[in-house]
Amino acid sequence: MTRLRLRPFLGVRRASLVFLLFGVALSVTLVTTLQVPTAAAAGDEARDGAGSPAEGDSSSGQSSAPRAGGGHSLPPVGHVFVVNLENKGYDKTWGPGSAAPYLSRTLRAQGTLLTQYYGTAHNSLPNYIAQISGQGPNPQTQADCQVYSPFVGAGTVTPGQYVGDGCVYPADVPTLPGQLTTAGRTWRGYMEDMGSSCRHPQLGAVDNTQRARVGDQYAARHNPFVYFRSITDSPTCAQNDVDLSQLRTDLTATATTRNLSYITPNLCRDGHDTPCVDGQPGGLISADAWLREWVPVITSSPAFGKDGMLVITFDESDGPQSDATACCGETPGPNSPLPGITGLGGGRVGALVLSRYTRPGGYSTTPYNHYSLLASIEDLFALPHLGYAATPGLARFGRDIYR
Repeated sequence: MTRLRLRPFLGVRRASLVFLLFGVALSVTLVTTLQVPTAAAAGDEARDGAGSPAEGDSSSGQSSAPRAGGGHSLPPVGHVFVVNLENKGYDKTWGPGSAAPYLSRTLRAQGTLLTQYYGTAHNSLPNYIAQISGQGPNPQTQADCQVYSPFVGAGTVTPGQYVGDGCVYPADVPTLPGQLTTAGRTWRGYMEDMGSSCRHPQLGAVDNTQRARVGDQYAARHNPFVYFRSITDSPTCAQNDVDLSQLRTDLTATATTRNLSYITPNLCRDGHDTPCVDGQPGGLISADAWLREWVPVITSSPAFGKDGMLVITFDESDGPQSDATACCGETPGPNSPLPGITGLGGGRVGALVLSRYTRPGGYSTTPYNHYSLLASIEDLFALPHLGYAATPGLARFGRDIYR
């Protein structure tokens, strides 16, 4: 490196040099201060600001209380609805030849499409776990937990990751439902075909819901709540993790609608199976039919009309051999060097956000993933960020989505 040697200056020349150096330093400081994070800089042609970056992290599993980024106030959303569909890449769902015209055209015109929304892992289960806990995948969850085994851990690492392997996390692993309960908020999971509330295999047993049966197409691996002892060991599990049929009753009044409603169709109507065991076509055709039936039930409810937000997304792309790309700085985790088995993520899937607080027909190109969704829900309810939701620089929903 060439050294710049400054010879002594006298009088005005010395003063000029001082002011020049001061001006350069001030300019550098201003540029650094105003620089936009790379993830947000991807921008959105239909927005007036970027997603909010996440704040600090903690090895205890929770970050400090969140703030709205960039001086942007979050909308007063009081009821969040999340619908997860299965195993479809972005182009297949949202492209011009989509087999889901109700989702890709009718609903698309009513909400904001997140074109750079990604799954966080392959196969299914770790994506669901990510959405409610911020925990990354491990070999057994990546294999969809064929055996309902206990998680065997060996401590924690930043940001709030429990090191180990297994399926059912111990009671001290924090979850979004636990946060909501502590904050005096309510939640409920609605699982199609589950029948009995809080249904899961016996600990250590083979999971007999891995394959659909006629009349029973429930999959435990698409119900993340039953993978946390803090939920399954609680008497409230039977009250909060229920069959989908309960949703219509709950939506009849704002008072009976939970602050978080987490909704999973069965293996046919979430698009997973093609064809289905009951003769239905499955795939996007059956998923679109399910949305035609249930989305109007949600959006016509008093709670949604008052302050609701509906997020429709997919757990992962078609599979690890199809797309295992990632976004948002996702890296190898302490329990899995490749969260996507063949790559770092679960592939690009897209997400649609509908609310009175979003722009109809809008879109955002800000990169988001399931950890972003968790952090964004936590922001709405003023909750700390769990696990990878506390990743520094992770984009959360902001002015690109909310109007």
